[in-house]
This record gives sequence, C-alpha cells and structure tokens, in this order.
Amino acid sequence: MEIKQILLKYWGYSKFRPLQEDIINSVLEGKDTLALLPTGGGKSICYQVPGLAKEGLCIVISPLIALMKDQVENLKQRGIKAVCVYSGMSSREIDIILDNCVYGNIKFLYVSPERLVTKIMRVRMQKMNVNLVAIDESHCISQWGYDFRPPYLRISEIRELLPNVPFLALTATATKSVVKDIIERLEFKNHCVFRSGFERKNLAYVVYKEEDKLGRLLKICRNVKGTGVVYVRSRKRTKEIATYLKKNGIQSDYYHAGLDAITRSRKQDAWMSDKFPVIVATNAFGMGIDKPTVRFVVHIDMPESPEAYFQEAGRAGRDGKKAYTVLLYDQSDISNTRAFIRSSYPEIKFIKQVYNSLGNYFQLAVGSGENFAFDFELSEFCNNYNFNTIEAYNALKLLESEGYILLEGALSNPSKLLILLNKEDIYRFQVSTPAFDNILKTLLRSYSGLFSDMIKIDESVIAKRLNLGKDDIINSLKQLDNMKIVKYSPQNNKPRIVYCQGRVDSRDFILSPQVYADRKKFAELRAEAMIAYVTSISKCRSQYLIEYFGEEDAKRCGRCDVCLERNKLELSNLEFDKVLEWLKPMVKDKAFTVDEVMKTAKSSKEELQIMNVIRYLIDSKKIIINPDTQVLTWNENS
Repeated sequence: MEIKQILLKYWGYSKFRPLQEDIINSVLEGKDTLALLPTGGGKSICYQVPGLAKEGLCIVISPLIALMKDQVENLKQRGIKAVCVYSGMSSREIDIILDNCVYGNIKFLYVSPERLVTKIMRVRMQKMNVNLVAIDESHCISQWGYDFRPPYLRISEIRELLPNVPFLALTATATKSVVKDIIERLEFKNHCVFRSGFERKNLAYVVYKEEDKLGRLLKICRNVKGTGVVYVRSRKRTKEIATYLKKNGIQSDYYHAGLDAITRSRKQDAWMSDKFPVIVATNAFGMGIDKPTVRFVVHIDMPESPEAYFQEAGRAGRDGKKAYTVLLYDQSDISNTRAFIRSSYPEIKFIKQVYNSLGNYFQLAVGSGENFAFDFELSEFCNNYNFNTIEAYNALKLLESEGYILLEGALSNPSKLLILLNKEDIYRFQVSTPAFDNILKTLLRSYSGLFSDMIKIDESVIAKRLNLGKDDIINSLKQLDNMKIVKYSPQNNKPRIVYCQGRVDSRDFILSPQVYADRKKFAELRAEAMIAYVTSISKCRSQYLIEYFGEEDAKRCGRCDVCLERNKLELSNLEFDKVLEWLKPMVKDKAFTVDEVMKTAKSSKEELQIMNVIRYLIDSKKIIINPDTQVLTWNENS
C-alpha cells in the first residue's frame, strides 16, 4: 500500500506534516536516518508508516515504559498488531510475545534498551523478519545529552544481527555535539539528517522576573482562554497551587509521579477531555500526551536545562494557533537551580553505599537479580538505612544512568492471564477438577486468545459473572498458577526497581570519577545556559533557544517579551544593528557622555534612532549611565 493511503486509512490524514514524507522515503530507500522534529511534530508517524508499508515488523526502542504501552494501545485501537517487551516482565510472558513476533503477524515490537541486548532477544531477533529499527528519544545515546542512558550505547550491537536493516533515530532536542554522537554511536552507514527548524512561529516566549508568582499565574489563567499546563518541581506544590487556583475560580487539578497509576490516568483523561482547563504538574506529566489545543504552558520553577524547557514549553500550541510559554522566576530560582544541580550529584562514596544497601534491602546475593523487578517504596528504604530522601533518590538516578538499575514509576499494570495447557488438556483438567470448572469456563467465554497470549483480565468482571467476591477469584487464579495450569500476573500499581544486571560485589562497583566529573560539569553548563536565558533582557527568546540547538542565523521572532519591548523603538533590525555596530565598541573603549554620543548624529532622524537605542540598552542593563556625569559604560556582566 502506498504511504499516503496508509496515512489516510489508519490515521485519517490526507497529507503529511513537514519533513515526515521525506523521512519516510529515506527509510524506505534503506538509508540510516536521523529525524530531529519538535515536540508534537509527529515523530511516531515517521516509523509507523514505513513499518506498515514494508513486509515484516518494525522494532521500536524506547526508554519510557508508559509511552510504549500507550503507543501499543493506540496502534491496537487502529487495528494494527503491536506488542511491547520491557524490564520486569516475566520470562514466560516475554517468550510468548517474541514467539508471536517470529511466527505471527505482529507489525510493531516496542522494546526497552535494557531488554534489547538480552540473550533471548538476540536469538529471537535473528528469526524475525525485521524491516526497520526505530530508536525513539535517541539523544539518550549521548553522554553529553541531558538524559543519557548507558543501555542505549549497546544498540549498535544488533547491527551484526540485522546487517541490512535501516536505523531511524528520532529526537526532539539535540545540540550539534549530540547529533554527532547519535550518528557515530549508532554506526550510521549512509546517514541522512532531517532537521525541522526549532522555531515555533506560533509560540510567544515570555519571561517575568516576579516576586508574586501565584498572583501572576492567576492573571495568566484568567486572561489566556483555553487549556494550560503549569509545571513545578515539587510534588507537594502541585496540590498547593491547584488548590490556590480553585479557590480563585480556576478549575484545575494536580499530577505527579507519586500518585498511583489509576489516579494519574483518571486525572490525565479528565484534562484531555476538557473537564477542567488547567493541570499543575511535575515534569512527570506530558510525555506522550498530544493535546493540540494547549494555549499556555507556565513554569513556576526554572527547569534545569534549555532542553527540558524547550520540550515542556513545546507542548503548547501544537495546533499551530497562537500560544504562550511563560517562565516565572525570582532571584532565589537562580541559586536554587545551581543548588539543585549540586544535590543531583552526591559523592561517589554515598552512591556506592546506596547501591549496597539496595542489594541488602532486596536480599540479593552477589551475581543474582538480573532483570528482576521489585516493588519499591523510597521512603521505607530511606527510613531503613537512615538516608536523606532527596540524596538517596539522586543516587538512585545516577545508578540508573550508569546502567545498574532502572527506576519505574507507578505504572498501570493490569492483571494478565495465559492458559498453559492446550485445549484438550484443559478440558480434561476441567472434568477431573470440577472445583475450577466454572472459573475456567467463564474465562474462556469472556476472553479470546488465552492459549497464545498473556491477555488482560478483570477479576471484578469474572466475580460478578460467577456471583463471587473478587478475592475469591484472585485466590482461585493463584491456585491455578501454582498448579501450572495458567500463568497469572495480578495487577500491580506500585513503583518498581529493575536490576539491569546482577548485583555486583562492592569491590567491582565502578563509577569512574572522570566520567562523574564530566557529567556534573555538563549538567552545570546546561543550568548556566538556562540561567542566561531567563536573565537576558536584550536577546530574543526564540533566537536564544534556536541558536542553543545549533541553528545559525536565527531571526528575531517579534513575539517574545524582549522583542515586544524592542519593537517599541520603531526601528527595523537593520537600523538597530547599524547603530549598535558602532555604538558598542565606542562606549566599551572610552568613556563618553550621552551628549558626546548624540553629537555624532548626522541628521535629526539619526539622532532619534541613537537616543532610542541608548534608552533601550540602558533599560536592558547593557549600558550603565552615571546619573551625575551622564557617562555611558558598557556592562560586561549583563
């Protein structure tokens, strides 16, 4: 089927978004391809369409389990067969899924990078008819990226197993050095890079230095009609701010990773369906959520990097209509951001202590635990070992970034069941063991595919049909599981820790001081770039972000707070730059008064232009004026 027919049939779109068709054609020509598309730019279409257009299945590598699950459900709803494999799944469940990928008609296999390089995955992959390997969030492969994950470094190993299969790497945020890293580490052969401009012409970036942040937030919510997202760093503050907005007449709710999966899903669905306009959230909210009508995104706290900010702010205005991204800061935010980066890198000795304590907490012997998933409560763990919660969490995050463990938030893992016997044997079992006859009959009548897949089941539904209690059904299913009649996986909504490798002896625990120092240094540089963004009052916000990501010759947007202030000068870019070109070195090299500068004007029009530029530079703190002598000095620290 032709790619535009696929787009129309499964997604209902008559045409592709910019660059999508070029990226798809590049992949279909067998070329290794890197696609840099903004948040909401339709990255998934770029691998889903060619995956459907070619014979075989597409392997999609993604670090986000929740996003993988959402993508699989989305494809299934469109009538496309898709499955996912991630750390923490049972070996039996993985075995069945991979068998279906080899012998069935599965079109998309989503897999976490940790699972990609396991022995069972490598063996089965060679038997699969793979048509494409898509690497989502590919910036995770670069140790200089803001979200580095060591398992991504091993992706290139599957090149040997799939020598003629093209790779498609996708990301929304990558600097020049990260782009270079992606291409090199994925061993692109004949690489093609498609970069959508980072400029979002419908977005107005605004920064307010504000002491009364809640008062300013309330004005924004009242004045900008439509849906909004408010980002904060603290889980506690999400509830406090949502409550404040409600008390002031703004319907809102809060969201963070500490909520159970069912509550998070309910809140997210309510916001998506416009039951309330504003959601106050930590950065746990937004990944994989595509709501085109978001009219504003407000950051109450300063993000730790331009990459994080650009991605979160980019959730506004995906429908192409005007939207606002507002960042509120005060002086304490600058020191807090620097302190946050410092606290994110506890001492190596402490990280090692947390790792050893974790192994003891789960009673793991050295060498054991690989791919085991454990329910995990951070507060309980910290109380057991008298750790500071924030320091311990940051140590766990660094252990994750080094590939020792994987942290999973509370995910919605519904109950699943597989019948292990064939149809004849299950019938004989029902006859010989009548106590389980009714429950097995009800399962077989209620769900299809139980002999071949781990199928989602609902114990409450089965209980209602049999006029029994839910606990009775759960106990019966556990008994059947113990008897090896079924494989039963009960619902689990708790946070988990997955061991990506067996527990290592404390003497073999390696965290390179140089790598640690380099990571910390780059995190500090990203934080300083964010601080420079918010404190700048003379450079176009959009221009700053675009240049940060490596695009040259970026133009002023004319919409941000800096541009609107400069537009009041009634000067063109050319006229402004012309005055600045000779004024800046003049003021930097020698002390001139305002009158002395003004005498250089050749006409009354030029005099007005010079005066307007001087006023603007003084207001922007680029130039300091001595109130007594009227001498102008260029401010090197601005």
